Amino acid sequence: MGGGGGGPLGPGATPPPAVSPSRLGAALRRALWWVVLTVTGGVRRHGQLPPRGCVVVANHSSHADTAALLAALDARHRPAIGAAADYWFASPWRRRVCRVLAAGFPVRRTGGGMDDLLSMVEGLRAGRAVVLFPEGTRGADGAVGAFHRGALVLAERAGVPVVPVGIAGTDRLLPKHGRLRSSLVRVRIGDPLPPSATPEEARAAVAALHARTAAEPLRDAPVRRRVAAVAASRWGLPLAFAWACAEALSWPLMPELLLGVACVAVPRAALGLSVAALAGSLAGGLLALQLANTGLLLPAPLTTDRMRAEVRQELTVESASAVRHQPWNGIPFKVYATEAGRADVPAADWLAQSAQARGSRTLTVGAAFAALGLLLRRFRRHYGTYLVLLGAGFAAGLSLIVAGWS
Repeated sequence: MGGGGGGPLGPGATPPPAVSPSRLGAALRRALWWVVLTVTGGVRRHGQLPPRGCVVVANHSSHADTAALLAALDARHRPAIGAAADYWFASPWRRRVCRVLAAGFPVRRTGGGMDDLLSMVEGLRAGRAVVLFPEGTRGADGAVGAFHRGALVLAERAGVPVVPVGIAGTDRLLPKHGRLRSSLVRVRIGDPLPPSATPEEARAAVAALHARTAAEPLRDAPVRRRVAAVAASRWGLPLAFAWACAEALSWPLMPELLLGVACVAVPRAALGLSVAALAGSLAGGLLALQLANTGLLLPAPLTTDRMRAEVRQELTVESASAVRHQPWNGIPFKVYATEAGRADVPAADWLAQSAQARGSRTLTVGAAFAALGLLLRRFRRHYGTYLVLLGAGFAAGLSLIVAGWS
C-alpha cells in the first residue's frame, strides 16, 4: 500500500473519518498475516514499539510490506495503515478489503492528504500506531526514496514519537509488478525519533535499518545447504526416481524418507521431487510385478511372511485394487508388487490402481514436507537436528510396523 506523503490540499475535500479502533480486530489481522507470511517463507521481527502511540515510518517496495508490518507489530497498538486513496479506495471491494484486512485509512495523493493524516491525531494520543510509507509509492530498485513531510507533521501535531522501521524480503516475496514467491520477511524496529525530527532524519534512519536488515546473513545449517544444492540440481529428480524405483524392487527405505529430507531443505523443489518419486515407484512396481510373474523374486528386507499372506488374501478378493490398502497398512509397496506378479494380476490394471494409490500418498507427503519446510524456514539453522529427529522417528515407526506384522 502506498500513501502517507502528505500532499497538497485539494479543493472541497472532506477528510474521511479515522478508522474505528479494535484490539480484537488487530489481533485477528496480526494472526492472519502471521500465518500467511509463515506459509510463504516466514516472518521475523527485531525490536519493539514504544508503549504509547507512535507514527511508524517504513521503506516501501512491495504490497507485502503492509502484511509484514501487520504481522510484526503488537496488536495492543491497533496499527492503522495509511493507504493511497486513489488506488485502495477507488472501488467498493478494494475499500472493504483494505479496511477489513489492513485497518487501512485513505490518504489522498492528489489533494487533501494532510487533512487525512491529521484525522488520526486522536487515535495516536489514545495509544494507536499509525503506519505510513512516506515515500508515497513503492520503489522498484530497493533504494529508499525521499520522504514526504506528512508523517512528521502528524507526529508533531499529536506529540508522539516517530518510529523508523526497516523491512527486507518483501521485494522478493511480492515484487512490484511481479508474482508471489517464497521468501523470509524480516522487520527491524528502530529507536524512536522525537516528533521534531525532519524527513531527512527519518529517511536516514529507515534506510540504515533497511540496509542492515537486508545485509544480515540468514543463519543456516551447512548440511541443509548441501542437501538443497543436490535436491535443486539436475541430479535431484533422477535421485528421487532411482530411490523410489529401488524401494519398489528391494531397497528397504521408502521414498517418503527422501522427501522428508529434501522437501524440507528446499520446499520449492517438492512438487518435482514428489512426481519423480511417484514415477520411480510406479516403474519399479511394474518391473517387480513382471519379474515375479516370471518366477524371479528379489530380496525384500524388513518384510514378513504375515505381510505377504495378508497381501495375497487381499489380491484374491480385490485383484489390482487391493493396492489401495498399501498407503495405510504399513506393508511395503514391493510386497504388493511382487505378490501381484505371482497372482498374475494384469500389468495395465496394476499400473492404473497403483498410480492412484501411490500418487495420493506420495504427493500428499511431499506437499506436507514442503509446508513444514516453509513453516520451519526461520529455524533452518537447526536442520541437522531435524534430520536426527526424522531418522529416529522413521526408525521407530519402521520397527513398530515390522513388529506389528511379525
